[in-house]
Amino acid sequence: MILMRVLWAHGLEGSPGGSKPTYLAEELGWDVLAPEMNAYGWTIAEQTRAVGDAIARDAIVGGPDLDVLMGSSYGALALANAAAVVEGNGSNTPRLVLLAPAFGLAENFRAMVGEAGCREWEERGSRPYFHHGFDREVEFGWDFMQAADSMSWPEMPHPTIIIHGKSDEIVPIENSRRIAEEFDDVELIEVEDGHRMQESLHYMALAVERVLAR
Repeated sequence: MILMRVLWAHGLEGSPGGSKPTYLAEELGWDVLAPEMNAYGWTIAEQTRAVGDAIARDAIVGGPDLDVLMGSSYGALALANAAAVVEGNGSNTPRLVLLAPAFGLAENFRAMVGEAGCREWEERGSRPYFHHGFDREVEFGWDFMQAADSMSWPEMPHPTIIIHGKSDEIVPIENSRRIAEEFDDVELIEVEDGHRMQESLHYMALAVERVLAR
């Protein structure tokens, strides 16, 4: 495959130097732009702003066009929200590859925390969350849920390939199936894998080929 220039949006507990962007850079030799997704905070609105700013900043400095926008889990959801408002035409139309995107974020967190836990979260204004990437607790404000309530199911107007594991234990694959059925420009590749997708990294190159051909 020819050299690609991609933006990578890492997941909630990921990092710009995680296994997936490292695979793209080292195994495929691609040019990878990977912003720090929690630069502004933990809400999906703040992380959507982070990835949107990275896209705009890249354009302002006059670098070559990004070929594909790619992301994983929470970062993929932020990317989908950011791309939904990007105006594109012709070769500049945003093209997305999303791994296990966190569609249904609000529903998933409400199910995990429970009704009583959500009430306490709202009353206290914040809730501790153990961040495995940092190996410590961080505080999620109630604005985390407020943003999730309005941004869990973004519009998908641009060509998109989703790769999602059938055994995903964090984000049900049914959420990606729902998006693929709802939007004509979305294609879903179902793989035998869990949420972290470590057995399916080789599908990313195939997904990029497919989305660029759309």
